[in-house]
Amino acid sequence: MQDNYYVHGYSPRESERLTDQAETLTSLLHHDTRYPAGSRVLEAGCGIGAQTVILAKNSPGALITSVDISDDSLQRAEEKVRHEGITNVAFRQGDIFRLPFAPGSFDHIFLCFVLEHLAGPGRALEQLRPLLKEGGSITVIEGDHGSAFFHPEDEDARQAVQCLIRLQRQMGGNALIGRELFPLLRGAGYHEVHVSPRMVYVDDSHPVFVEGFTKLTFTAMVEGVGPEVVQQGLMSSDAWDRGIAALYRTAEPDGVFCYTFFKAAARK
Repeated sequence: MQDNYYVHGYSPRESERLTDQAETLTSLLHHDTRYPAGSRVLEAGCGIGAQTVILAKNSPGALITSVDISDDSLQRAEEKVRHEGITNVAFRQGDIFRLPFAPGSFDHIFLCFVLEHLAGPGRALEQLRPLLKEGGSITVIEGDHGSAFFHPEDEDARQAVQCLIRLQRQMGGNALIGRELFPLLRGAGYHEVHVSPRMVYVDDSHPVFVEGFTKLTFTAMVEGVGPEVVQQGLMSSDAWDRGIAALYRTAEPDGVFCYTFFKAAARK
């Protein structure tokens, strides 16, 4: 059985969306993630490197090893990092459940938007734990699509979001995993677990978030699974189109959009 699933696909548009998301949320999610010079950091599940660039710039003296199961994603990540002139990142291909590193190889482990796509997120955390030195830290960031609420309220828009949640569940993932980080880390044997909710609140007074989050991150993410939703008969084509239009409607001057990410930190 496959352990890793990515419901959003690997299209060029999805790569653009991931980059938009990372850049828009840098301050909210990453301002307090910084590692000392000389520390060894494992980024488990780096994807196309959208988070890698931020991680490396925040900790220019750290020695970062970024791993992903996809060779294509790794190639894109390396191109992105080299384009930025970053030199403190090494890339390795590997499965997060079977990484080829010795016990105690890293001072810190970082995962961002990874666990939601795994069939066994708790097992992944268990497999990563031995790679940390004693007292080492792990940082995990995940979203929770069930936390989305907006104005104007719209039933088709609400159903479209639920369709994405359902599709991800069908593929073995969990789009509601943000709320589960505390028990997952505790259950995997980590200590000093602390979870911090990070809400994105968007109205017309936050134009950067209107464009970068409401439109280019969240609504684009939901819109991307439209063909599969219609093919499975989860919504009619007309209802789907109305739902997506309603999500974009929340980006208008009288619209409001909210979403909560969860950032967890713990120690071995």
